Amino acid sequence: MINNKTIFITGGAGFIANTLIKHYVNTNKILVYDNFHRDTLTNSSIANHQNIKIVKGDVLDLPTLTSAMKGADIVIHAAGIAGIDTVIKDPVRTMRVNMIGTANALQAAMENGIKDRFIDFSTSEVFGSMAFKSSESDQTVAGSAGEARWTYAVSKLAGEHLAHAYYKQYKLPVVTVRPFNVYGPGQTGEGAIQIFIKKALKNEDIHIDGDGSQIRAWCFVDDFVDCLIRCVENPKAIGESFNIGNARAVITILGLAQLVCRVLKSESKIVFDPPLSADIAIRIPSVEKTKDILDFKAQVDLEEGVLKTSEWMKTLIK
Repeated sequence: MINNKTIFITGGAGFIANTLIKHYVNTNKILVYDNFHRDTLTNSSIANHQNIKIVKGDVLDLPTLTSAMKGADIVIHAAGIAGIDTVIKDPVRTMRVNMIGTANALQAAMENGIKDRFIDFSTSEVFGSMAFKSSESDQTVAGSAGEARWTYAVSKLAGEHLAHAYYKQYKLPVVTVRPFNVYGPGQTGEGAIQIFIKKALKNEDIHIDGDGSQIRAWCFVDDFVDCLIRCVENPKAIGESFNIGNARAVITILGLAQLVCRVLKSESKIVFDPPLSADIAIRIPSVEKTKDILDFKAQVDLEEGVLKTSEWMKTLIK
């Protein structure tokens, strides 16, 4: 457990960052840097904590970002554009924020002499449409140019390459994390579990893109953050990339909708919509590397995670 450090978090008002901040906030200073496009922080239990300082800013603004990062020991670069709907609607902003924003964060970290850690958030989508037990050394896929789906993956992959270039060339202590379908209390945005639970609690129709045969491995946010902490604190993580997920919690999208309805005793009907362009058929990580290097193993299975998430969602619906 680290103490008396200054942790700078881009996208610090976001869902995963919020869970991480709760772990560190009592014994460290937290600098939250965010444009508050999505905001989990303001209504959370730690919003007014004395150890949190908020800087409203954009990762595309290099001077403000560099200035705000002064005095930091650790940088968690969690800012980015995500969610297939957002990516398709605004591919230019997606590319700019994810590529130039990451370039700015890396440059600011180097100029500020970050010594402890720089955590770069990438994505499991870099493995393409068929990611079955993908290991960190597997071939990454860029997808066809102009296909909206791959705008996000390519922008994140470019960020990964740049982050590791900064590690090799300037010895910046970089670690890349590739989240595999993280969900849980506090999630904002377009996650399938969150959407399914919200519909199920209201007994509304649950819509699925395509036939629901797409396969995913779902990782509860507490598990993800447990592994993220190990990436921050374990010196063996520096210079590495890690797939973070729960290889046990594997299910089709249709199976997930059915599980949510069963666990929550919902009367929702499942409705099939036309498929999305270039959807991901299967996304399951190999978790051997996180186990071998970081001694990490996900603990929360899917039914437990759905129940915990639904308890949080109920407080929003009331």
